Amino acid sequence: MRFLKLSLLLFASHLTFSQANTEIFLFDVKVNNGVLELSNEKNISNNDGYDNQPSFVNDNEILFSSNRNGQTDIASYRANYNTKTWLNFTEGGEYSPLKIPNQRAVSAVRLDKDGKQRLYSYNLRNAESTELIKDLVVAYYTWLNEDMIVSAVIEENDLNLYTSNLKENWNRKYDTNVGRSFHKIPNSQLISYISKKEESNWQIKSVDPYTGKSNFIANTLPQVEDICWLINGSILTGKDNYLYQLNPRTNSEWQKIIDLSSLGIKKITRIASNSISSKLLIAAEIDSTKGAPTNQEGGSQDTTQENTQDQAGEISEVEAIVQKQLDAYNKRDIDAFMATYAKDVKLYNYPNELQTDGQETMRKSYKAWFDQTPDLRAFIKKRMVIGNKVIDEEQVTANGKIFHAVAIYEVENGLIKKVTFIQ
Repeated sequence: MRFLKLSLLLFASHLTFSQANTEIFLFDVKVNNGVLELSNEKNISNNDGYDNQPSFVNDNEILFSSNRNGQTDIASYRANYNTKTWLNFTEGGEYSPLKIPNQRAVSAVRLDKDGKQRLYSYNLRNAESTELIKDLVVAYYTWLNEDMIVSAVIEENDLNLYTSNLKENWNRKYDTNVGRSFHKIPNSQLISYISKKEESNWQIKSVDPYTGKSNFIANTLPQVEDICWLINGSILTGKDNYLYQLNPRTNSEWQKIIDLSSLGIKKITRIASNSISSKLLIAAEIDSTKGAPTNQEGGSQDTTQENTQDQAGEISEVEAIVQKQLDAYNKRDIDAFMATYAKDVKLYNYPNELQTDGQETMRKSYKAWFDQTPDLRAFIKKRMVIGNKVIDEEQVTANGKIFHAVAIYEVENGLIKKVTFIQ
C-alpha cells in the first residue's frame, strides 16, 4: 500500500494544482546575435482548471493534459485550425502525453479511479488504450525511440530511474531519487534527467538508456527541475515569471533572459521546444488580474470580444455543442446526445439526400445504433469551425470495423439544426 499512497500523493499535487489558473502558451523562437527572442505569443489552452505538460507532435500539433468536466484528459491543439480536440475517452485521468516515435499513437500516464497508475499507449486510429509497462508504476517518462522508454518509477517512497525496452521486454534500474523532467538530448542517443540525491543541489545528468552510464551536465536553478533543450545544445528553464538559459559547453551559470510577467505569467511549471527549436511551449500559473494579455496573439490588443476569443483559441458556443454531442455519442448516452439537437433537426447524406427529419425519427435510429454497437467510438482527426458550421473529419469504430466520414454540423440558437454526412 505504500506505493499507492505515494502515487496518490504525487498526483495530489496535480489535483491541487488544477485549482490554480494555469494556461499553455505557444511562442515563435528566433536567435539574433546569440540572443533568444520570443514572439507571436498565443494562449492555446484558455481553459478553466488544469492545463499542463505540453509536448510537440510536430510544428502544427501539440498535446497537453487538460481539464474536461473535472477530469484530466489528453487534448490535441492544431495550430493551422486553432482548435482543440480530445484524444481519449477513459474514466481515468491522463498526464504527460507524448507522441510515440514512428507510430500513430500517443502515450500517457493514467491514474484510474481505483488508484491504479500505469503508462498506456492510445491508438490514434481508434483511441483504444493499451498498457505499455505492466510491472512498473511510471510517474514521468520520455521516449528514446519507439522501443525504449526512460522513466521515473514509484518504488516505496522514492522516484527511481528505469529504462524499459518494449521490444526485448526488460526493465533496468539505473539511479535513485530522480525528478520529473526527462528529455532526449539533441544530436545524441542520451536522455537527460534530474538527480535529487543532494537535497540542496539538484543536478542535470545524462544517461545512456542501454548501458546506464551517467554523466553530470549542470546544476539546476535552486529547487527548479523543469527544463528543455534547444538544438544548439543550450538549456532553457523557468523560475516564477522568468526564463533562464544555460549552455553547458561554454558556461556554468544560468542567465536570466526574458521576463514573461507582461503576459500574466507568475509561475512557469513546464517548458518544451520543437525539434528544430523554432517554437516553444510554456505552461504556467497566471495572474488573472493581468487580464487581456493572456488572451492575445502576437501581443496585439483587440478589444472586440469575438476577435479576442478567436485569437485565444477559446472553444466557441458552436464548437462546444458539437463537442458535447460527440462526448455523448462515445458514451452511447441517447438522452445527452439528443439534447444537443434542435427538435426539427434534419440529417442529410451529401449533397441533399434527406436521411431523417425531426428528433423522434433520429432518436429511434440512434438508440438502436447505440444498443447494438458496444464498441462504438468516434474519433475526430481534423476539425474546422467556420461561422455557425463545424466540419469534422471523423473515424468511427463500430462492430470491429473502422469507417471514415466527414460531418458538417450547422448550429442555430445553441443547438445542432442540420447535419450533412459525406461518406
